[in-house]
Amino acid sequence: MKIYVVLLMLIGMGLTEAQAQKAGHQTILVDQSGFYPGLDKRAVIIKAAAGDGFELIAMPAGKPVYTGALSGLKSTGYSGMKTRIADFSSFQQPGNYLIRVPGVGDSPVFKIADSVHQDLALAGLKAFYYQRASSALDKDYAGKWYRASGHPDTAVLIHPSAATKNRAAGSRINVAGGWYDAGDYNKYIVNSGISTATLLSAYEDFPDYFLKLKTRLPDAKNRVPDILTEAIYNLRWMLKMQDPHDGGVYNKCTNLSFDAMVMPAQALAPRYVVAKGTAATLNLAAVAAQASRILRDFPEQYPGLADSCRAAAILAWKWALKNPNLPYDQQLMNKTTDLKVTTGAYGDKDFEDEWSWAAAELLATTGESPYYEAFFARLNAKVNLPSWSSVGILGYYSLIRCHNKLPVSYSSITSILKKKVLSIADRYLLEGKTSAYGSVMGSSRSDFVWGSNSVAMNQSVLLINAYLFTQNKDYLNAAAGNLDYILGRNAIGYSFVTGIGTYSPMNPHHRISFADGVADPVPGMLVGGPNPEKQDGLKYESAEPELSYLDNVASYASNEIAINWNAPLVYVANALECLQKKGMESTK
Repeated sequence: MKIYVVLLMLIGMGLTEAQAQKAGHQTILVDQSGFYPGLDKRAVIIKAAAGDGFELIAMPAGKPVYTGALSGLKSTGYSGMKTRIADFSSFQQPGNYLIRVPGVGDSPVFKIADSVHQDLALAGLKAFYYQRASSALDKDYAGKWYRASGHPDTAVLIHPSAATKNRAAGSRINVAGGWYDAGDYNKYIVNSGISTATLLSAYEDFPDYFLKLKTRLPDAKNRVPDILTEAIYNLRWMLKMQDPHDGGVYNKCTNLSFDAMVMPAQALAPRYVVAKGTAATLNLAAVAAQASRILRDFPEQYPGLADSCRAAAILAWKWALKNPNLPYDQQLMNKTTDLKVTTGAYGDKDFEDEWSWAAAELLATTGESPYYEAFFARLNAKVNLPSWSSVGILGYYSLIRCHNKLPVSYSSITSILKKKVLSIADRYLLEGKTSAYGSVMGSSRSDFVWGSNSVAMNQSVLLINAYLFTQNKDYLNAAAGNLDYILGRNAIGYSFVTGIGTYSPMNPHHRISFADGVADPVPGMLVGGPNPEKQDGLKYESAEPELSYLDNVASYASNEIAINWNAPLVYVANALECLQKKGMESTK
């Protein structure tokens, strides 16, 4: 194992030397994909300028079309860097441009365009197709990233921790399908929960837009949006992870240990489902309830699936009522069996947020009083930005979205939920005003965690939700500013999405991208981003929070990909595309 890690480090350190050097030594940082004409547009200068002005240069003509003044010096406190901001928001003419600052140089070329993030929106969603387990990817749909099927998962073993009277240890069940979780080949319910729900929520918020969006998927059905086709691929796997005899849900489908860096078809280790737990079961309850109300509109394409989802959600809820506090404790489990599991634990011991989320989704779908009572009982609980282990606010979004469908006696609760969401959104706006990078992201040291880029995208999801029920454009600009951060206006100078922008990761911690023999990584994947904790033990160029990133295949702490990080990227990119299209239509 040690030899294996060293080999990865040596290969990873090779990076794409020229690209890494250029990205790391940029002096003018921009969204490398570009900007919408009607939203804020800023560049960040990280080198002392010869003066106080900047120019916007039209390309390829090389002619200045706008001049402006740089801001005063700014700093974050999370690195030694000082910045100045070039704000050219008032310029709205579509075209290709760069920012030029005397004594500093030029930025990468970027676009100002009405559908500037269309490629990103499509690539981010298509990335889920590339993560499909139990499925061959055909060249007609996957391009040069086509591959053979792996992990059929049609005869997965019952781990001793999951054994029951009806399913003995060593017996086999079918849990085919679903998405690979991240850079590894295992499948985890709690991470699938927030990921699938975020895609379903994107559809619920922007249904007409998604009806027209085409990413070319092989099993798309007539008049079914591609985002639902992809979400349902994972949903069907989640449903298989429920024990039909009692309603409990297994935490994950996994090897005993992580696969080597090989393609799926070469990864042949035995697979297991492990112990059931409260978090996993409530995740399924929430996702299945949400899917049920969406699938009511597609009875011909998915006959009976809406009813099956509703039944699965209610069965899961009933199991959770009998098992309200059963954590998945992998360390404790391993003390009871010789079949020790060392893959990702996703351990969670606080289930109040899962109860709140599941209750909200079941309330939105059924309108029944027990779910209202369960949700209301937790209304005073602190609500956080969502992550796999903190999902309470997802229920807030759904109840606000579905307020017109709730019984009249319950609908008034949404005004309380809106105030709680706005209290966070307004704090983001306040923090963003003094940002050194023109974004909400990075305003707090706590933003720089494992998967920090998903913090940025989930902040944007919250801000977009705030915009949807207030129509306050400040929230929309702040959401777009975080996407600018992801796409290059950050201290690293990288666009953190593979295949998007001038300088993007070439060596993500992603087994398929490493082993497929294709120089370019699978496109559309959001890597984790700066993480000063460096759990991978590698030597980064900087220990400072906003600079702790390494484009290295062995850097799972900063450069891995994960479905729960890509899902909010999909929501944000497509939401902005949709809302800008609506804005253009309203001005015609």
